[in-house]
Order: sequence, then C-alpha cells, then structure tokens
Amino acid sequence: MSFLLATLVVAATPGTGVVYTLSAALSQGQRAGLVAAVGCTLALVPHLVAVGTGLAALLHASPTAFDVVRYVGVGYLLYLAWVTARDRSGLADDPVARPAYRVITSAVLVNLLNPKPVLFLLAFLPQFVSADAPDSTRQLLLHGAVFMLVTLVVFAGYGILAGALRERVLARARLTWRIRQAFAGSFVVLGLSLLFAER
Repeated sequence: MSFLLATLVVAATPGTGVVYTLSAALSQGQRAGLVAAVGCTLALVPHLVAVGTGLAALLHASPTAFDVVRYVGVGYLLYLAWVTARDRSGLADDPVARPAYRVITSAVLVNLLNPKPVLFLLAFLPQFVSADAPDSTRQLLLHGAVFMLVTLVVFAGYGILAGALRERVLARARLTWRIRQAFAGSFVVLGLSLLFAER
C-alpha cells in the first residue's frame, strides 16, 4: 500500500511527461493526449532496465555520463519550447495534425533524455525490494511494472481531462495563445531545472 501511494504521488506530480501530455491533448485532442501518455510510460522501460542492470548506478557515479544525458535532455526541452512558442496556429482541428508516431516519439524522447527519472527509480524502487530475497530481480520488475501502470493511468487521466476542456479553450483565441506560451515557458523551466540538477 505504501508503494502504491508513493507511486501515485510521484506520477501525479507535474513534470516533463505531464506537461507534454497536457500540451498534446490541448493541441490535438484526447487521442493525442492518450498517445503521449503511452509514449511517456514507454520511456520508463529503458529506465527500469538501467536500474535492474546497474547502468543507473553508473549514471549516478559518472559525472560525464550524467552530463551527456542531461545536456541532450536540456537541448530537447528548449527545442520543444522554441517550437511551441513559434507556433502561430490555433488549437483548432488541423488537417495536417501530427501523426501518432510523431507524438509518441516526442513523448518517449521527453522522458528518455532526462536522467532524473532513472536516478529517482534507482533510489525509489530498492526501498520496496528485499535485496536478500532469492527473487529480488522478479520483485524489482514487478514493482517497476506497477509503477509504469500507475504512471500510464495518471497520465491518461491528464490527457482525457485536457482533451475534454479543449473545446472551451478553442472558443477563446487569447486564452489559446496564453496556454501555448505557458507550455513553452514550462518547457524552458523544466530544461533549466534539469540543467542545474545535481547527480
């Protein structure tokens, strides 16, 4: 129960994945929000593999490895901010809306190029797994799968809610512009937060 509650709090806390999911849902609708939620969740798979194989410990111990991933992640977040801020279109339905594979690719990259989730999982998951147990690896994988499921459900909820509010937002052009700028600013803030993050 403590693991589920902690996982729920972590998943619900706004971060890069939540911001991207909300942005996708408001700009293209609930389907794009759900696709983004799936992409952000899929990005946890390599993170969990890294935790299970010890690569996360290397990332934690090596300043160079951490910095490489961090700087690439910062660059991608700033790129998203730039693209979002320059977009002059409204949030209305667009015949050339981004295809699902592009939404999911961006969602995966948003979480994958951020070293903070893998370091968080490295610190978080072992607290609920007995290192002395013969099936510790299976326990770690099981907890990781639950973490992913909770993340998917929470992110999908964000996407559905944002998609449901989309029509109201569309009716107000100035609000649409402000929301777009707010998302651009959020990507900048998240990028700067990652830039100055400690290992």
